[in-house]
Amino acid sequence: MFRLILLFSCFSCLYFQQATAQEKPKVPPTLKSVLLTQFKTTWDKQEWFVPIAKGIAGITAEQASWKPTDSSHSVGELAYHLLFWNKHLLAQFNGQKGQTFSGNNNETFDAFTEASWADIVQQLNQVMKDWEDAIAKADNAKLQSWYASIANMNTHNAYHTGQILYIRKQAGNWDAEKGVK
Repeated sequence: MFRLILLFSCFSCLYFQQATAQEKPKVPPTLKSVLLTQFKTTWDKQEWFVPIAKGIAGITAEQASWKPTDSSHSVGELAYHLLFWNKHLLAQFNGQKGQTFSGNNNETFDAFTEASWADIVQQLNQVMKDWEDAIAKADNAKLQSWYASIANMNTHNAYHTGQILYIRKQAGNWDAEKGVK
C-alpha cells in the first residue's frame, strides 16, 4: 500500500510539474516587442487586417497601374509611396541621409511605371525586412527616440494598405478569401 501511495504521489508531482511547466510566465511587453508586433502586422503577419505584403502579392504590373478615377492613385503608385517613405525613414534611422525629397509629397507617388512594378515589389520587400531587422537589433535608447516615428510609419503603412485593398476590390482583382470580404 505504501508503494502504491508513493507511486501515486510521484505521478501526481510529475503531472503537476508538466502542467505548470507548459504555462509560461507572462513577460510584460517591451517597447521593442510592441513596435515589432505592430510592424509585423502592418507588413507581413495578418492579424486584424491584411498586411502590405499580402495586399500587393500576386498583382500584375497592368493591375498595379489601374486607377478607379483619374484623380485616384493606383496600387503601384501607393506601393511606390510606401517604398519611398519606408526607405527614407530607414536610412535616417540608420544614421544616413534619406532620399532627396523636395517637400512635394505628390512626387512620392509619381515614380511608378508598369515596367518598374516588379522592382518596386522587390525593393519594398527588402526595405521592410531591413526595417524589421533594424528594430529587432536597436537598443532601447534608440527605440525611445524613434518610437513615435516608427509607430506613425506603421499607421501610415496600414492606412495605405487599406487603400490598396479598396482599389483592388474595385478593380475586381482581390480575392476575398485572403481577408476583407
